[in-house]
Amino acid sequence: MENLKLILPPFIIGLRYFFFTGFAYLLFYVWKNKKFIHKKIQPMMPKKESINNEIKYSISTILVFSCVFYLMYYLRQQGYSKTYIELDKYGFAYLILSFPMLLLIHDFYFYCIHRLMHHPKLFKHVHAVHHRSHNPTPFAAFSFHPIEAFLEVGIIFIVLLIPINRYVLVLFSFSILFINIFGHLGFELYGKNFLKTFLGKVINTSTHHNMHHKYANCNYGLYSIIWDKLFKSNHKKYEETFELIAGNH
Repeated sequence: MENLKLILPPFIIGLRYFFFTGFAYLLFYVWKNKKFIHKKIQPMMPKKESINNEIKYSISTILVFSCVFYLMYYLRQQGYSKTYIELDKYGFAYLILSFPMLLLIHDFYFYCIHRLMHHPKLFKHVHAVHHRSHNPTPFAAFSFHPIEAFLEVGIIFIVLLIPINRYVLVLFSFSILFINIFGHLGFELYGKNFLKTFLGKVINTSTHHNMHHKYANCNYGLYSIIWDKLFKSNHKKYEETFELIAGNH
């Protein structure tokens, strides 16, 4: 049984990834393409070569993530992790609040790492892989150079220092996947007035991240646009672009 636990991670991570990215791709680019085409952020459809590149590097990322899982498993076995399994160990209030706390920590971590990846030397040799997807599809969600993949999942080493329930970690891992798929979807699902709401002023949209792929030097956020606003890296035409796309009915 213990050996099975060590063999399964690459298959589970890969199966989960390709199930959800594949479903999103089929839904928006194949099955319901005519229904959603007016919500396409960039009018042109991505080239087959670009999609193949996204899938190839996603497989590489899955292998990197699996290696980090093994390392995390080892550290936990050696007592270097504060993750726990009992739901009431720190109280249910902490259990519930630990999830948004984790998202906030990761959001800031991602923003910092992402800005770092845009240093000219790192961009040329590492982050350029992700930016080959100028017009991304859901498969771009994990399309990273191996070094960037390691840095992306490096948040886990911070998480190990914080008491986090393992079920919350599972929910967190799914959130990362879904937010990445949504950001690279290539279609804007929110309505025209979304940016006028409280959530619209805080959370990310597919348009926001798509503009990052198109222009490269703006819109670095993952879950939120808080850090882009705070550090003045929001594209000046973000709201205008969003309303133009979201208003197409």
